[in-house]
Amino acid sequence: MGFISEFKEFASKGNVMDLAVGVVIGAAFGKIVASFVEDVLMPPLGIIIGGVDFKHLKIPLKSAVMENGKVISEAVTLNYGNFIQTLVDFLIIAFAIFLLIKGINRLKRKKVESVAAQEVIKKLTHEEELLTQIRDLLAERPRV
Repeated sequence: MGFISEFKEFASKGNVMDLAVGVVIGAAFGKIVASFVEDVLMPPLGIIIGGVDFKHLKIPLKSAVMENGKVISEAVTLNYGNFIQTLVDFLIIAFAIFLLIKGINRLKRKKVESVAAQEVIKKLTHEEELLTQIRDLLAERPRV
């Protein structure tokens, strides 16, 4: 089997397609959460903290070099405000994924419990069948 045909077989499997759809939806969800955090959550939080704009929170490590009003080299800063915003993004996405996985596991657990209950019912039915056969054999046997 050639490399190309192996790749086609691999790519056409359902799991790969499911993964691709998950990645696309995850990227879109990430953008939604990033916008929610940046545009909805952080501004009121900044006001509550005391008028802080998290985008502008940074520690200058090296000043910009200017010559004749032109920037020759940009300032080097440690942008911890952006990091805080990204951390909040991550926590929201992680919590949403946790809830999703928890729901999926609950559905799987119910399915496993249902299958186990059906197996118990089948087992009892099988035992009853055997007991019925034993009873019938004993009834056919001549009595002494």
